Amino acid sequence: MSTPGSAIMDAIMTTDITRERIAATEAVIRPHIRRTPLLKANLADFGLPAVSVTFKLEMLQHSGSFKARGAFANLLLRQVPAAGVVAASGGNHGAAVAYAAQQLGIPATIFVPDITSPAKAERIGSYGAKLVIAGNRYADALAASEAHVARTGALAVHAYDQPETLLGQGSVGLELEQDAPDIDTLLVAVGGGGLIGGIAAWTAGRTRIIAVEPEQSPTLHAAFAAGVPVDAPAGGIAADSLAPRRVGELMFPIARTHVEQVVLVSDDSIRQAQAALWSSLRVVAEPGGAAAFAALLSGRYRPAPGERVAVLVCGANTTAVNFEG
Repeated sequence: MSTPGSAIMDAIMTTDITRERIAATEAVIRPHIRRTPLLKANLADFGLPAVSVTFKLEMLQHSGSFKARGAFANLLLRQVPAAGVVAASGGNHGAAVAYAAQQLGIPATIFVPDITSPAKAERIGSYGAKLVIAGNRYADALAASEAHVARTGALAVHAYDQPETLLGQGSVGLELEQDAPDIDTLLVAVGGGGLIGGIAAWTAGRTRIIAVEPEQSPTLHAAFAAGVPVDAPAGGIAADSLAPRRVGELMFPIARTHVEQVVLVSDDSIRQAQAALWSSLRVVAEPGGAAAFAALLSGRYRPAPGERVAVLVCGANTTAVNFEG
């Protein structure tokens, strides 16, 4: 006889990133994650023409970013060996995996590049994970983590190119649809694409999805131009969260079907977005977390009259605001 729990697991263990699987995954991770709030504002608050805007404050999620959703999905839906889990990360994914592992009593080893911000490295360590610095780019940390898996048999938790990761991140879309069903357009920052891939799989064309990337890390932009995921530059102010060199294979067909366009923003516009979010709303965002708003603030994305726009503020692991002195 099947139980409600087994029905959920049957739905999750199919092959595609679907609304049914995302909803089933959300039910599994719900006891472990926060339902993050919305903040309604107006672009007039930032000196722009008056347009209503809704911010999804995902930087208030456990570990300081949306990544906790995918981390818990991996640890709860996959078989974890005695060797524990391992992750490669620019910082946020590592913090999320470390946090989820701490909460579930699982050993964790996190590999990060030396560009990882001190705030993120400190947060990873605070959750009791073993922190290893490996190379100067995410790709270096990933290679080191793969070698660790080969040596130890630990479970690799990929930051974006893993079904459970996309399913967990897709729960952001589920929440937003329930809490703000009238949204026309959602702006989402892109690194490896796990977040936008999961959200786009959930919305499946019902909401216009706009990808936002730093000019110096145009991973999805390059993939759209080439027709396949390809290597792209991996630099700029948001390199520790939005510069994995290429988008994931799993998210790309979803994005090609459901992401309307990719907007590129400069490092200066990201800094200005960080400052504006703090000045006008007292919202703290790291560079990657502010990138989506930078598209609006800089005019790279201009809403049509009457367009109902939402912006995902996806991370706040930064020392930009401190309370010393």
